[in-house]
Amino acid sequence: MNRNLILLTLSQALMMTVVGLLLSASALVGARLAGSAALATLPLALQYLVTLLALAPASRLMARWGRGPVFMAGAACGGAGLLLAAAGIAFESFSLFCMGAACVGIYGAVGQFYRFAAIEAVPLAQRGRAVALTLSGGVLAAFAGPAIARATRDLLAEPFLASFLALVAGAFLAALLAGALHLPEAVAGRRDAPRRSLRDLLDDAALRLALIGGMVAYGVMNLLMTATPLAMLCARLDFAATAGVIQWHLVAMFAPSFLTGALIGRVGTRAVMALGTVLTLGGIAVALAGTALAHFEGALVLVGVGWNFLYVAATSLLAESWREEDKARVQALNDSLVFGVVSLATFGAGPLVDRLGWESVNLLAALPLIGLLVGVWRWRPRPGGALASRG
Repeated sequence: MNRNLILLTLSQALMMTVVGLLLSASALVGARLAGSAALATLPLALQYLVTLLALAPASRLMARWGRGPVFMAGAACGGAGLLLAAAGIAFESFSLFCMGAACVGIYGAVGQFYRFAAIEAVPLAQRGRAVALTLSGGVLAAFAGPAIARATRDLLAEPFLASFLALVAGAFLAALLAGALHLPEAVAGRRDAPRRSLRDLLDDAALRLALIGGMVAYGVMNLLMTATPLAMLCARLDFAATAGVIQWHLVAMFAPSFLTGALIGRVGTRAVMALGTVLTLGGIAVALAGTALAHFEGALVLVGVGWNFLYVAATSLLAESWREEDKARVQALNDSLVFGVVSLATFGAGPLVDRLGWESVNLLAALPLIGLLVGVWRWRPRPGGALASRG
């Protein structure tokens, strides 16, 4: 790891600590402030929707001003959002809490480019490992976010008020880390090389598979992760148990990052994508087996590991498929599609659990995974392509 990768990994850890707190607490806070279980996940869904809408502008700003200044602004916006969310809790204002979640969504959008910055900071052969190592910052967040939520939940009069205030400093620290980055200037594509149209981009089978893999990985994982606290509440499990399940889920999401890059180099992107899909399906099978604490823990651990393999492999395939002149567009397109699906999944989690039940949510989540597994199995790289020697 070089200096930039260390800073990016720490930045990822701080961003995911904020996300870990929101995952653990926002549905419970939302249900209390809104007075309705159906609206419990609206703040989290709004966060992801804003992330979706901010991705393309963030990409354009980075192309114009560089990644560092935009990383700083995004983290500062996240700190402001945490303050707004805390104010919403203090004044029992659901709308103010939602506004805070929206500002955190901007932070989340900017943070999605940490892994792309890591790709640019290393030689071509190290891209898969750079992505994996940057995402490994989530291991620290997996412990910090839920632990902060548990430790600070009842420190002030309103539940979770101290939790949101505690992370404001973390967001502003991420802004300082961004200011210390010294990333190489992006290599421009050949001026005489025309950019591919959207239709031509989607005609590229490898790029199309990478886009679909990212959407399925993040969409299914977020649906199950967001629905889990509500399902555990229905199963009469307390918040400490919920925070523990989310914590180990986040560990499972990011701990494999220390090995995923090497695994991709050994067996190929296609095999790792297939393995991630199968593991996620295994998590769904565990969830369908019962509603005891062990079932929730086992299910989300498998879903977390499956997400890591599938998402890192899909990102690596994406990086192997773009051309320099199309890079910014492809990155923005990928994350826009991913967070479009994530927004729908997060918004739908509360109503789906409320109306259909936990079992039906898991069965619904299995459908795109099965379709993706068939697509990965049938896809073959073109002779001489980036992956012709792998998978």
